[in-house]
Amino acid sequence: MTIHFIFLDGVGLGEDAPGINPLAGNCMPAITRLLGGKQLLRINAPLHSPLASLLALDAQLGVDGLPQSATGQAALITGANVPAGIGYHYGPKPDPPTAAFLSLGGLFGELTRAGKKVRYLNAYPQRYFDTINSGKHMYSSFPLAAINGGLRLLTADALRQGDAVSADITGEGWATHLHIPDIPVRDPFMVGQQIAITNQLSDLTFFEYWATDYTGHKQNMPEALRILAEVDAMIDGIHSRMTGQDLILVTSDHGNIEDLAVRRHTSNPVPLLLIGAPEARQPFIHANNITDIAPVIRMIFIGSAGPF
Repeated sequence: MTIHFIFLDGVGLGEDAPGINPLAGNCMPAITRLLGGKQLLRINAPLHSPLASLLALDAQLGVDGLPQSATGQAALITGANVPAGIGYHYGPKPDPPTAAFLSLGGLFGELTRAGKKVRYLNAYPQRYFDTINSGKHMYSSFPLAAINGGLRLLTADALRQGDAVSADITGEGWATHLHIPDIPVRDPFMVGQQIAITNQLSDLTFFEYWATDYTGHKQNMPEALRILAEVDAMIDGIHSRMTGQDLILVTSDHGNIEDLAVRRHTSNPVPLLLIGAPEARQPFIHANNITDIAPVIRMIFIGSAGPF
């Protein structure tokens, strides 16, 4: 079994309001088809179709204030209620109390130490590593957990060889924004197929997509519709090449892009989208909040839902 964990930053379950919620439009036809004609909306969760399930997860975790990226992502990858543990939501990058929860790598470290094959799919340019090493920038929660868990962050060379995925899925941004022209631009559906084909022997793959949160803050509806269509095509590509009991798991850390009437994060629940056979989805169907995901994955691969 391979679990393909797709993290979409800043995606909540909002209202059926196409004027402010791009998810209420028709930009994700593959996911709509998999959900039996339903969209990623709050009114549609919980939902179980023959091919997929949609649940609503609480990202507030009993802590006042709007959920933030660092603590939300740390909660997702550790299964710990990080905001409650430190007393507040925090982001975008982890502060020392949040980073302490990631010191052993969370789920990444636990599975790796158990001998499982975990692949963090994002590719990073050399300038990213240079700014980290210079102290000018900090790791966000997921790459920090990956490093602490013994994983190696992939580089442009892996992306050129088709062994990694660009943060923008297609790779176009490497030329237009990073001015690195020799990165191939790939069709999102083919990127998804590549993920499934090259990771058939992996236990867990992980891909982090941050453009959804960035676009939500910009309140840019045309861009939101465009990037969500690319995410949809990538997921469709993975699904087209999945085998056996493989599972696609899509979730987020907090709401944002589902309400373009505001620039800030939202208190909406976030989706837990599960695509695969009913028996592969079943262990997750009682999930209620974002701390419930990591323990289930740990139970599947290690046989214990204990602490990370």
